[in-house]
Amino acid sequence: MLDRRFLRIKVMQAVYAFHQEGPESISAGEKQLMVSLEKLYELYVHLLSLLVEMSDFSRRRIEENRVKQLPTYEDLHPSLKFVDNRFMKQLANNRDYLKHYSSYKINWVDEEDMLRKLHNLMRDDESFQTYLNSTKASYNEDKRVVGKTLLNIFATSEHVRGYFEERSIYWTEDFDLALMMVDKTIKGYKESSDEYTKLPSLLKDENSSEGSDYMLFTKELYRKTIINDAELSSTIDKLSSNWDIGRIALIDVILLKMAFTELLEFPSIPVKVTMNEYIELSKEYSSKKSKDFINGILDKAISEFNSKDLIKKAGRGLME
Repeated sequence: MLDRRFLRIKVMQAVYAFHQEGPESISAGEKQLMVSLEKLYELYVHLLSLLVEMSDFSRRRIEENRVKQLPTYEDLHPSLKFVDNRFMKQLANNRDYLKHYSSYKINWVDEEDMLRKLHNLMRDDESFQTYLNSTKASYNEDKRVVGKTLLNIFATSEHVRGYFEERSIYWTEDFDLALMMVDKTIKGYKESSDEYTKLPSLLKDENSSEGSDYMLFTKELYRKTIINDAELSSTIDKLSSNWDIGRIALIDVILLKMAFTELLEFPSIPVKVTMNEYIELSKEYSSKKSKDFINGILDKAISEFNSKDLIKKAGRGLME
């Protein structure tokens, strides 16, 4: 299951697009939001597959170097730590990953040039070389080097970004988000994980015709934030009496409206979780001053909503 953090980001983007003369209707916007999430997941699987492909490419290079006419000592005695990386083997053999890999028809055959450039970047990376030359061997070390390869090399490579940006307009804006998802997957894997370990799913629930709770959360958060726009704007205007709402960054306004919607419409999400999540999103997607502004307005909103008994949370600790 995708983390709600990722879903909030996608809803934020969709609400922003709606207010920027985007879809003609809420329903059309919702459809675009669902397509965007599907494309995000496809990008996530592609990035996983690129990690696997780099391991395979490294193995091919080792085999080619061994049969050169004049192989060096290093050619004949290469480090096999990366090609034998235990996490990479887990991922390459994971049935859920292989199913998605096949369904998306992923193929890196024509990308030899990019793979070679990435391989060279990896070989030149100091931390990667330290890993290859280390006599220590542990599962956590194997996971750590894959994570560093993802964030230090893939994330900064113009070749990788360019490759994905050329293939989908959605992937241009979702690249960093997909990287975060892959990084979280790597960190969540365990040495005991086997080929049947499930990858995080998108939003679907095979046991429900309406989809998972997270799908309902995504759709409702999007719809209710837009439907109640006038009322939510009025609340922000009232609570930010020292601010001109017309001069508040649009992203800050959208984040506040989404936060108010969560507080008032989602009884299973704790108040503290909602507050913390939107403060964190403001740090990442808005200005330096946004964090304090969002924090202050949410504090006031929670006090006012509670005074009017508007926040209805089901379960112990959800009001905290």
